[in-house]
Amino acid sequence: MFDRIREDIRCVFARDPAARTMWEVLTCYPGFHALTFHRLAHAFWTHGFKWLGRLTSHFSRFLTGIEIHPGATIGRRVFIDHGMGVVIGETAEIGDDCTLYHGVTLGGVSWNKGKRHPTLGKGVVVGAGAKILGPFEVGDGARIGSNSVVVKPVPPGATVVGIPARVVEDHTAARMAFDAYAVSGNIDDPLNQVLQTLGSKTEDMDGRMAELVRRLEALEGKVQEKQSDKETRLTVAATRPNS
Repeated sequence: MFDRIREDIRCVFARDPAARTMWEVLTCYPGFHALTFHRLAHAFWTHGFKWLGRLTSHFSRFLTGIEIHPGATIGRRVFIDHGMGVVIGETAEIGDDCTLYHGVTLGGVSWNKGKRHPTLGKGVVVGAGAKILGPFEVGDGARIGSNSVVVKPVPPGATVVGIPARVVEDHTAARMAFDAYAVSGNIDDPLNQVLQTLGSKTEDMDGRMAELVRRLEALEGKVQEKQSDKETRLTVAATRPNS
């Protein structure tokens, strides 16, 4: 138990530059407290003491603002930064070395019994406010952008953003500089990029259409001018006396 606590403390120092002392981590980090309480609640739950597990989880939620169902499975060196508003469902599974920021939900989309919450692979980073909903897998090393809503499996190593979340192209993700909220400022929602491209093409088409209309009007003017000249010549010819 004490080895796990020391491991969790080292994990905090490795991922949060604001951490200064071990005493500060022990007393002032709600993510650390929530995971420590969860181990106790999960032990109660798996040994058949369901109510006691729920009570321990409820007390932890009151103390930390982080709600973790005692049935959830959480690996080693998981880090919950800030933590307020995090919700982790009963059948959720979190792999080793994952990082979750505040406002994250690992939720279900069904009231049926059985597996209904997501499974996170190793080293997954979930940005602030992201929602991962459903009984699917998020691959090892994946990154979920802030405020994204993920409703289908995520490939290992992928970065997803948006509502619903979509995979950022590999070459873009490779250039990405990681920040505390899973994506950097230069990564746009893929849907926005598509809409901007469509908007640009629409403007180009509008310009071409305007030019086409202008040319047609000019051509129509020339045709009318020629027709008017022809009518004038016919009129003049009709009014001339026969020689």
